[in-house]
Amino acid sequence: MRKSISLDLKRLMGVGMVMLGAIGFSSKAVIVKLMYRYGVDTISTLMLRMVFSIPFFFLVILYKYKKAPFHALSKKDKLLIPIMGIVGYYGSSLLDFLGLQYISAGLERLILFIYPTIVILLMAVLFKQKITKNQIIALVMTYLGISLALLTDFSLNSANFFLGVSLIFSSALTYSVYLIGSGRIIPRVGSLLYTSYVMLVATACIFMHYLFVKGSGLWDFPKEVYQLNIWMAMIATVAPAFLTAEGIRLIGSDNMAIVGTIGPVSTIVLANIFLDEPIAFWQVIGTLFVLAGILLIGIKKKDKAIATVENQEDLV
Repeated sequence: MRKSISLDLKRLMGVGMVMLGAIGFSSKAVIVKLMYRYGVDTISTLMLRMVFSIPFFFLVILYKYKKAPFHALSKKDKLLIPIMGIVGYYGSSLLDFLGLQYISAGLERLILFIYPTIVILLMAVLFKQKITKNQIIALVMTYLGISLALLTDFSLNSANFFLGVSLIFSSALTYSVYLIGSGRIIPRVGSLLYTSYVMLVATACIFMHYLFVKGSGLWDFPKEVYQLNIWMAMIATVAPAFLTAEGIRLIGSDNMAIVGTIGPVSTIVLANIFLDEPIAFWQVIGTLFVLAGILLIGIKKKDKAIATVENQEDLV
């Protein structure tokens, strides 16, 4: 009896951690939109995020480096890790932050959340992996949900709306490529150390981009900008990464994929509270379609494509 209670408590803790992680990640879009109100440009926003986040990932590397030093990795991993850093956190984050200039935070999260379906399609194209009946239904439901949300989104009449949608979709696409590559490296390196290595590469890319485009002025913004960035680093980047990793350990990656569907819902709620973004009836219906499609995928425990997705949580 005691053993059964102990296991239940662990599962509850794991579910709670994954939920907090998903909500934390989902707040990123809201924080970025708040920062844009102070006139901060995209590359400065991205640079500040990394400045305040990278010390924590650097500490992980120092703590775990003896177990898997970079020089001891295979030549293949030494090549793939920088590529994943460029494609995943640099490229995907840059496209995401650019897109947030033109569309609502709720729609941004909804579009990003279709990455599991993109992974399925890429795995079918690149590796000839068969798409199951449930996955076909999930694909139809998620893209139907996105269509409903697009048609009823209140930012539809804003300038460059479709540019914003295209940028966010491109972010989801590059993140999907990153997930497929990561699924082949993580078993050899470990999720925390791998993520920290990739973050270092991404930070170097963002730093060079910032020097080329801006060069200076990173510390000339209002104090509210830096307060928001500290919040984004702690609540929307670092803490969710570690909470999700521990949550996966406690409840498994298959359950994480299901619990994590709270992300788009929490973004819509947070955007309504902090950004006064209205919630339309058909936007809610579209969100439910997307979540239902993701749930169909999440229950496929033995699906190799989704195993790749489930081992990494959204840091973009």
